[in-house]
Amino acid sequence: MDAYFEGQRIAILVDTANMYHSAKSRYQGRVDYKRLMDLIVRERKLVRATAFVERSEDVEITPFIDALRSVGFETRVKTMRRLADNRVRGGDWDVGIALHAAQLAQKVDCIALVSGDGAFIDLVEYLNHNGLRTEVYAFEGCVSTELTFMADYWCSIDEQWLMDK
Repeated sequence: MDAYFEGQRIAILVDTANMYHSAKSRYQGRVDYKRLMDLIVRERKLVRATAFVERSEDVEITPFIDALRSVGFETRVKTMRRLADNRVRGGDWDVGIALHAAQLAQKVDCIALVSGDGAFIDLVEYLNHNGLRTEVYAFEGCVSTELTFMADYWCSIDEQWLMDK
């Protein structure tokens, strides 16, 4: 056991839309969420793993939700709705992820954010200011440079994190 991680409590927050689009654009693949969880947690105590999912009204995602739950993720789902003028409303989880992280801040030592979205720069700064270790896991080329600098640790996701084809 790595002494650095011994006793450390961690929460994992996954922006699945960001991961889906990044994996598809970089590798034409899909993230292996079980492998992802194992590589992030290591010897630490997992307090909570939450996957934030966006879905379209006309897309069936039950198999994806079931797969996430089967490897230990709690899921939160928002439905994007197409308005009469063809605009899309709802579905974005940025505020929800930030609120969830803030709620967990007193229960964990580390928050692993699985997203490259620069919208989380202020969140990482807030968590660091409140004494939490922050880790960012994202695909190289699909991550905000400032987000990687703000985090205590940043890990580039590559093919080893993808499902076997």
